[in-house]
Amino acid sequence: MNRLGRETSPYLLQHAGNPVDWYPWGDEAFARARDEGKPVLLSVGYAACHWCHVMERESFEDAETARLMNELFVSVKVDREERPDVDALYMEAVVSLTGQGGWPMTVFLTPDGAPFFGGTYYPPAPRHGLPSFRQLLVAIAEVYRDRRDDVVAQAATIVDALRRSAQAAPSHEPLERGIITEAVRGLRRQFDPEWGGFGRAPKFPPASTIELLLRTGELEMATTTLDRMAEGGMYDLVGGGFHRYSVDEQWLVPHFEKMLYDNALLAPAYLHAWLLTGTERYRDVARETLEYMVRELRLRSGGLASSQDADTDGVEGLTYTWTADEGAPAELLRPFEDGRSIIRGELDAETRGKLLAIRGQRPQPALDDKVIASWNGLALAALAEGARRLGSDSLLAAASELGQLLDVDPLWRTLRDGRTRGPAYLDDHANVAHGMLELHVATGDPRWLHAARRIALRAVDLFADEERGGFFLARADGEELVARRKELDDTPSPSGNSMMAYVLLRLARLWGDDELERRAAGALRLVRDLMPRAPSAFGFALCALDLYLAPPREIAIVGPPDSPVATAALRRLEPNAVVAFGPADDVPLLLGKTLVDGEPAVYVCERFACRAPVTDPAALADT
Repeated sequence: MNRLGRETSPYLLQHAGNPVDWYPWGDEAFARARDEGKPVLLSVGYAACHWCHVMERESFEDAETARLMNELFVSVKVDREERPDVDALYMEAVVSLTGQGGWPMTVFLTPDGAPFFGGTYYPPAPRHGLPSFRQLLVAIAEVYRDRRDDVVAQAATIVDALRRSAQAAPSHEPLERGIITEAVRGLRRQFDPEWGGFGRAPKFPPASTIELLLRTGELEMATTTLDRMAEGGMYDLVGGGFHRYSVDEQWLVPHFEKMLYDNALLAPAYLHAWLLTGTERYRDVARETLEYMVRELRLRSGGLASSQDADTDGVEGLTYTWTADEGAPAELLRPFEDGRSIIRGELDAETRGKLLAIRGQRPQPALDDKVIASWNGLALAALAEGARRLGSDSLLAAASELGQLLDVDPLWRTLRDGRTRGPAYLDDHANVAHGMLELHVATGDPRWLHAARRIALRAVDLFADEERGGFFLARADGEELVARRKELDDTPSPSGNSMMAYVLLRLARLWGDDELERRAAGALRLVRDLMPRAPSAFGFALCALDLYLAPPREIAIVGPPDSPVATAALRRLEPNAVVAFGPADDVPLLLGKTLVDGEPAVYVCERFACRAPVTDPAALADT
């Protein structure tokens, strides 16, 4: 067993038995590289990644390939989910070198961490214009040995470019409604009117973009996409929940891994579409997705696991696909591979239950059971809102237990088997604060509102760029990489900057805090000119901009969240309203707000100018 046997990441532990002399990311590996004058081979992946498993079987488990790696390089394995800063930094380098990225990612570094060559998957034999992995290893080692000065110069050029990208200046043009209008026009040009989604295959679920479309009344693009994704394949009709992406334009054949963040983002999108359109199917998909998350991803700690693997027993999609004799309705089967099929169509509740029981007897895909704070923050928001909208005590219990797990200071990045790994990054703080806000609305408990503010203010202290605005991914006092980056795009999940802007705006309106609003605007100014040009990459930033530009609307509720007047006040979808429950005198919006004649009351305000309190639910019908 190599050094990875001491790690907590399931992905790293998968490689602990390789004949490769793997190091985890850290000073020990780079010190050895410096001492021996060797380059570093950095390999980055994640536990649910199909092609990561393929490259492991083909190369990292191969004795001759491992011998070359051990002789010529110091090899470092990184779980991209555990170290998003390392992954993002070197992925940007690979994309700049090759024009594309993905996992597994293979990057060659100087002993001081500067990248000079990289790519993604490499086959064991030359094919499709790619050299074999062994050929690549020998060629890179020869170049490093014979042309060291050229390598160092190339690495310096790449590092300079990485540093410049993090130093982009904010736009000084106004943040205005026209940005959103132009972004929607751009989405119309990219929209697939037949199958939904944007662009061609492969198609990833555009949760943040759908949220923007629902906010702006662009229901046709939103509902077409939601309808097509839910027809089966991309959506798991039997067990609920969504796979990571579709390899075709019809959302039929998925890449079968299931990621927590996708489901945590798509469940609210379907929930919101139900509230706007009344379409019961959207409510059902939201409920089934949330139930899937609790049933299959929830751990004994109360946290939710990161992902389920694409493969079962080395076969992609084996758990999720069907043969003609396994009980699935024949008319719903669509061909996949090796005589197996995907279910697409409508399943009644009885058939769905029977098929889920049959599937439960099969071998199951591996579970990456590390708890990532960032993704669990998104899950917390989904579970809390789902519990409130669907009237589910079980979802509320799951959300409350998850909130307790995440309500810690300092916040960690990952948790597994009682061992934390950290420190937490920007997206961890932003997403957990977001989840705490939703948990406050679902429970009425002021603990969660104060937790959200504490976590968000901590993020400002740790990550803010006081010179150019916005927020860095990693903290200033953490490990120093060759460049400190900002994450800005919202694919596949909201960037830390977008979510921080959104959270800070909500807190600013509850506390009347102009400084928090200024910081939120600063984050949005970093992508102000990018949003209309690449709207599908900045869906959540556009949602935050919509909140920033919307007339302030504050709803102060004194009394329990299940009171009739509170339920009436929150029954509609109002994404640009902020909500606080009292009584409490330590939240400015709630200052002086009390019960009225002993009855729960709702105060509807705009910039803290409040209408008369309402105690009759019927009086809120048009409020």
